[in-house]
Parts: sequence; structure tokens; C-alpha cells
Amino acid sequence: MKKKIVWFFALMMVVCTLGACGGKSVADQDIAKTSREKNQIVWGVKYDTRLFGLMDIATGEVRGFDIDIAKALTEKMLGRDGNAIFVEVTSKTRIPLLKNGNIDAIIATMTISEERKKQVDFSDVYFDAGQSIMVQKDSPIQSVNDLGANNTVLAVKGSTSAANIREHAPDAKILELENYSEAFTALQSGQGDVMTTDNAILLGMAASNPDYKLVGGTFTNEPYGIAINKNQENFLNEVNQALKEIHEDGTYDEIYQKWFPDDETGKVEE
Repeated sequence: MKKKIVWFFALMMVVCTLGACGGKSVADQDIAKTSREKNQIVWGVKYDTRLFGLMDIATGEVRGFDIDIAKALTEKMLGRDGNAIFVEVTSKTRIPLLKNGNIDAIIATMTISEERKKQVDFSDVYFDAGQSIMVQKDSPIQSVNDLGANNTVLAVKGSTSAANIREHAPDAKILELENYSEAFTALQSGQGDVMTTDNAILLGMAASNPDYKLVGGTFTNEPYGIAINKNQENFLNEVNQALKEIHEDGTYDEIYQKWFPDDETGKVEE
């Protein structure tokens, strides 16, 4: 009996220690304050998204537009000696990691939506994402408005892309493929005239295949924002102020031009 009591109290001490005996959890701490104390901001980023966050196997570093924006924001918020720490997230894990306090913010091609706003707060828009179309460089098609009954649009099954095309180009034929790779292969083989999905995905494809380009800008509105945990207004305000400053001093334009030199469909104008 005594042994059970001893073990019970030992267990309670461990639980109390891990839970800080009812004190603030990591996720509840003032991130604006702790980031200055630690001189670092921990960013959740993608490691598998070309142009935005992609692991460079040769160097072991993650590179992309999101990464450079995060570094610029860190410098504005903490100074030149501030450290931007990157943690890999996926679309599935990014919000749980933020809510648990494993990361301070998410900058990972995350669309601002009303549903997500129930769980997190968002910064101002930093990339103007939306659905677009990609064609061969010599194509006469210049926008979604040019698509008619003689055109075939390639989209991915299960996405909203096909529904959006039906709304914006109701006469066009639609061929739905299993994934982006199959859709692009179909475009290359002439099975369709255009491929459609988010401009961020198409920009990555066009960057690796110079015979193709995006045209007509975006025809849906799905802007990317930086996600921050609820009740972190100080940190959110600092992120938005830093975003404003990198627009004003030209840093944002330099980073955008670095990653998207031939396209401005996603550029945010301050």
C-alpha cells in the first residue's frame, strides 16, 4: 500500500512538472516577449513545395519564397542577429504544431479562410494566391475568358479547380486527371490546351519547364497569410508591422523578383 502511495505522489510530481502545475503552457506564453528573450522565431514551413519551401539536398537547407520572407521578417523584428529557425510542417500538421507551441508562426502556402480563422489568426496577405491557367508559350490563349467549346482544360480530380472552370468558362471541355503530374503530362502530350490549379503550384511547374507560362492572372481569390496562434495580438501586430516595413524598403520586391522573375500574378502591392 505504501509503495502505491509513493508511486502515486511520484507520478503527480511528474505531471505537475510537465504541466507547470497549472501555469502557462508554451503555447500560452507571450510569443512577442519570448522571441526577444530567446532572440529567435520558430517558423513552420513546407519542405516539399517548389519555389516556396523546398529542401536543398545538396546543402541540407530549406529554400524558397516563404523562407526568405520569414528571414526578412525575423531581421525586422529582432535585428540582424535574430535567428530564424525552421521546422518542417505539412498541411495536416501545421495547425496542431502551432497550437501545441512547437512553432511560433506558420508561413507555408496557407490560404486565409473563415474556417481556419476559427483556430488561428492571420497576418496581412503576403502572397496573392488564386487559381490560374498555364499554357504553352506560343498559345493564343491569354486568359480564362478565351476558353470556349474548342478548348480542353486539364484539372485534378477532387479539387475545386474543375468547378471554378465550369463557372468561369462554362463552354470549355474539362478532363480531370488523378494528380498534378498526370495533368501536366497530358498538357505536354497535347491532350488539353491549358492546365489549371493554384498559381503557386503552376509557378513551380513553369519554373522547371520554360516552354510553359501562366497567363491572365488569377480568377479566384485564395491569398496566403502567416498563421499565428490565438491570443497573440502583440506578436501578430509585430509581424504585420514587419511586413509593412519590408514592402516600404523594397525587400519584399527583391525577394519576389528572386523567386518569380517572370511572373507577378502573386505579388502583393502595399
